[in-house]
Amino acid sequence: MMMFTLAYNLVCLVMCQAAQRQGVPPERISFVDALRLHSIDIDDGKWRGYRQVRNNMYGENMPLDHYVSQVHLRRFYSPVLGNRMYAIRKADLKAFTQNSQAVCRIMDGSTNAFLREDRAVEDFLKTIEPKYNVAVDKLIKGEIDKECIYTIAGFAAYVIVCSPAGMRIGAELVKVAVEESAALLEAHGRLPPRPAELVGERLKVRIDPKFPQAVGIASIMQIAADFGNSKWEVLHNDSDDSPFFTSDFPAAIERTGDPRILNRIIPLAPSLALRIWPDPTFDTRLADFSFANFGCRSRKLGHEKVVMLNRLIVQCAEETVFYRDDHEWVRPFISKNRHYRIEPLSSRVPTPTGAFLISTLRIVGSTAPVNQTYGLKG
Repeated sequence: MMMFTLAYNLVCLVMCQAAQRQGVPPERISFVDALRLHSIDIDDGKWRGYRQVRNNMYGENMPLDHYVSQVHLRRFYSPVLGNRMYAIRKADLKAFTQNSQAVCRIMDGSTNAFLREDRAVEDFLKTIEPKYNVAVDKLIKGEIDKECIYTIAGFAAYVIVCSPAGMRIGAELVKVAVEESAALLEAHGRLPPRPAELVGERLKVRIDPKFPQAVGIASIMQIAADFGNSKWEVLHNDSDDSPFFTSDFPAAIERTGDPRILNRIIPLAPSLALRIWPDPTFDTRLADFSFANFGCRSRKLGHEKVVMLNRLIVQCAEETVFYRDDHEWVRPFISKNRHYRIEPLSSRVPTPTGAFLISTLRIVGSTAPVNQTYGLKG
């Protein structure tokens, strides 16, 4: 155990030195970045840093990776604006117009140093984004095939794994598990005694959001297969006065009568959305791309149901809501539903040897507007 303590202190030292050289606080530097910063250009005595090395690979700037595909966002362009859409930021209700290229993107966001191939998710996206528009058109026409299922399921999987909301939620779930494990180890005397100044203090854990993203990327094909083997409800909205919104997290959750199941609501166009019903009996260990368990039905929605789904889309948005038509009711509607977001909820069930954690997701109210730091604001 002392060896682990020594290693931890050395890691902290490396991170502090890397942060000092970069002129940023230590908490802004991950251990992986610290190692890279210490290993680059040592021989010639010059300090260039990881960012410059990536610039050499990608040009003057690192990639601005979209966590919501541009092909999706373009479906919500306004005919009044041309190649732009309307947007409102939940934090302060600031309204603006923007094109798909300028929003829902993160500097080098698809790069994950926890993975052996740090841009691995790009290969996955190449099988999704070029076919997205065709897949949506197939859903509209009711001509659903395996390629359509894979494309839409893959789009949803990517959003859940790589968006700031998905990374935040994943980090919180890992944090709860680590805290519970640490408390259990300490209770059984498996950790060294705490220093006197920390006795009685609760252990605080910080999880790099890139870690749950890496786990998600490594299993993204499985997630897509799970969605593709669920029951789908294609939701048609013929109302020009109440089109569907989208957001920077177009994978809203919807509670069901079964506490094990959360539906996913995926807005695909102003006139089209998708409800995915996960099948709790499906063996999620099987990545079945024949989609043998797939089922689908179509439904035309009335105004009341459209309002209900738009409410979920706004409440589950991490920071920004996008929409095609600037109706008078839009801003008050978003204002009413903006103080919500998705949060993980974990319940601790005691067992004879420790505890069992049961985790789910819930839409919860927040006393302050959401203000995350991963994306670019309009």
